[in-house]
Amino acid sequence: MQKTIELSREDERILRDAKTKMEDIGWAMMGLNKFGNKIEDGLNLLPKKQQEWLQQLSYKVLHGVVKSNLFSMKNHTKKTLPWNKTYKALVTSSGAFGGAFGATAFAVDLGVTTKLMMRSIMDIARSEGEDLSQLDTQLACLQVFALGGKSKHDDGLETGYYASRIAVSSGVKGGTKALEGLLRGSANPLLQFIATVASRFSIQVSEKFVAQAVPVLGAAGGASINLAFMSHFQRMAQAHFAIRRLERVYGSPAIEAAYHSL
Repeated sequence: MQKTIELSREDERILRDAKTKMEDIGWAMMGLNKFGNKIEDGLNLLPKKQQEWLQQLSYKVLHGVVKSNLFSMKNHTKKTLPWNKTYKALVTSSGAFGGAFGATAFAVDLGVTTKLMMRSIMDIARSEGEDLSQLDTQLACLQVFALGGKSKHDDGLETGYYASRIAVSSGVKGGTKALEGLLRGSANPLLQFIATVASRFSIQVSEKFVAQAVPVLGAAGGASINLAFMSHFQRMAQAHFAIRRLERVYGSPAIEAAYHSL
């Protein structure tokens, strides 16, 4: 049985705030969900091949951003404030392009948006003292795409924070060798990890696809949807890495117990 610990007042506030972020999808994604029945009907009407395409696209995009971002973003030992507003502005521009050209530009927009979201997630991780050169940190960044948010379409998935972390963790080992294997395209546990995250991320990707396919939305709608996506995953990243920072201080089991007791 995990021994109860006493967090400082500030750390308890940080943990409570993180839990609130994890369990509340926030105004941005709530705004997207206002499409309600239209999105639900659209998802149900999507042909099976199109649903499979969206799942494959989610995997391809995540695989690509891991290779391009995790190996190029420099790590700084000094903590710096994350550039959240800058990344929001960039994805808004990409969304305007995607919204203007509709479903035909969706794959391009998703690729750009997801890459920028990963950069923002890594930026937040670094601001919380994470070492981006470590495989564990890189996996934790990727894991954000499978965390938080409760959708009417993901009832079959465990959405609790710690349960989600366990569900997507696949015991990836090998450190640098695992990352080098990803670059070479060879099969390794890291690819399975990406596939597991992609299976969850694809649910939100599908909702984004259907929402952007609504003709009346146009460029402004596409920009708003991308802003909602970026705001949501920044929120998840802020909570996730705040919790990991507390775990480094108090130990993972202790913080998990404190999280559940709040």
